[in-house]
Amino acid sequence: MSILSVSRLTKQFGTFTAVDDLSFSLKESEILGLLGPNGAGKTTTIQMLLGVLTPTLGAIRYFGKDFAQHREEVLEDVNFSSTYTHLPWGLTVRENLRFISFLYDIDDRPGRIAKIISLFRLEELMNHPLIELSAGQLTRVNLAKAFINFPRVLLLDEPTASLDPEAAKYIREFLLNERSQFNVSIILTSHNMAEVEEVCDRVIFIDHGKMIADDTPAQLARSVETCHVELLIKEGMERAVRYVTERGNAYKTEGKHIIVDVKERDIPGFLRGLMDRGITYDEISIEKPTLEDYFLVVTRTTEANPH
Repeated sequence: MSILSVSRLTKQFGTFTAVDDLSFSLKESEILGLLGPNGAGKTTTIQMLLGVLTPTLGAIRYFGKDFAQHREEVLEDVNFSSTYTHLPWGLTVRENLRFISFLYDIDDRPGRIAKIISLFRLEELMNHPLIELSAGQLTRVNLAKAFINFPRVLLLDEPTASLDPEAAKYIREFLLNERSQFNVSIILTSHNMAEVEEVCDRVIFIDHGKMIADDTPAQLARSVETCHVELLIKEGMERAVRYVTERGNAYKTEGKHIIVDVKERDIPGFLRGLMDRGITYDEISIEKPTLEDYFLVVTRTTEANPH
């Protein structure tokens, strides 16, 4: 069942089209990655999904209801967090959460706030004004704010930006747990492709406001033919570089290691060519394409062939 459906969504600012005929859906308890280069239209799309911007054309439906006609009702069950938005700096964390809680119809307000404080490990920060917090602490407060109404649909913009690795891991695990326990549906943007691969069931890729791809992270990665072959070469690095250059493979060197981009089907021939030239390696590792490889390939292609 689609909990959110977007049909032919378009947003124009004068002669500039930021989002161009975009259609997609979000299933119940699905985590959907919204990816694309800077300026692709991700933020504009999220702002339309929140009702901050009005679409030029197209329709948005939440829970089977037209968003334009049922905006107030729908937003009771939707929330949002972004690293790039700011809450009132002079208020404490407690005051911010309490203030935001009044935007929603919550029966036990103190109990809900206490629950959120515990979930996001904010006990020691509650009496601190936001202006005193670090970037990572502000990110946690923003995420806590987004769960204050226990939403059915959650829109997250860079949810782990500025967090240290341990805190980012906790947030990823928390999102996966919330999805499985409460069937919350999530759309997130991130520049951390490994994170997207870990948490997202599906990814849509947009560029210049248009849909480029809609598939699982694994399937998108498989569409990239190139693998990364890393070799430890103790002697003969110059000959190895010459060989790779002659073949036209992209490469980089790191000390005695050379990392070469080779199409998977060409790897046997590549290694045979090394052997034929008497170039020996002491270690080899082959890294299959990742979602980051897909992101880079598509971004370079669209930059070379702009709409």
